[in-house]
Amino acid sequence: MRYYTIAPSERLAPFVRIFWVYEGDASDAEPYIYRGYADACAELVFHYRCPFDVLNSNGERAASHAAGLHAQTRNVTRWIASERWAIFGCYLYPFAIPVLLGYPASDVTDELVDLRSLAGTEGAELEERIMTASTTQERVAILSAFLERRLDQNSRPASPIFGAIGHIIQERGLVDVKSLSRSAELSHRQFERKFKEFAGFPPKTFTRIARFQAAVKQFGTEKTLTDIAYDAGYYDQSHFIADFKEFSGYSPKAFFKGSAEGSEYLSA
Repeated sequence: MRYYTIAPSERLAPFVRIFWVYEGDASDAEPYIYRGYADACAELVFHYRCPFDVLNSNGERAASHAAGLHAQTRNVTRWIASERWAIFGCYLYPFAIPVLLGYPASDVTDELVDLRSLAGTEGAELEERIMTASTTQERVAILSAFLERRLDQNSRPASPIFGAIGHIIQERGLVDVKSLSRSAELSHRQFERKFKEFAGFPPKTFTRIARFQAAVKQFGTEKTLTDIAYDAGYYDQSHFIADFKEFSGYSPKAFFKGSAEGSEYLSA
């Protein structure tokens, strides 16, 4: 199993956090189950070798798209592969959705949207080119060119909300939302409305997910659960436990002992 990342171009860096590749082996006898956790950001995902199926709550498999947008989400989703697989992806700031794709982020929150529905003929052509590319470098170049064209087509002045979203992610959710609305020179109500349009969530939900993700990043460290909770800004163990159960489906103890589904890439 292999996971690695590639930095975006300087022009795309305000909207794209990373490009990534994740690949591994599976079989009918030993399928691979990936568990997607709550995430404040979105991803464009291309299953260029063996699309995963979605596992529903009763363990039944349902076909999923080969390429599409995994929008920002508060939900846990499970996928399964039964043969050798490989995925190429692009990890986006949530405000990249309205800027690059032309939809309010709030329209697609918690959704898995196939690329053809998202971008029509252009999306279908992009999917085909990514799937038939022979190297990761080619895939990065193809997707970068697509996103840069979208920037040219949909150019708009940067909103102060972009900075607020980036600040919350950088500060691991440990921010005062009222001070962010003042910095953006918006009333609290205006800030909440604009924030949801560009982030997909109200500020309170977004900061909770960002804090959860800050804790997840400490997977594989030697820290105690108490230290992980404190470093991520959880000063109340009950909130730490409740957020982990809601956003991952696991207690912190079960998650950090290393047996959680889909956690392999965290230590790859």
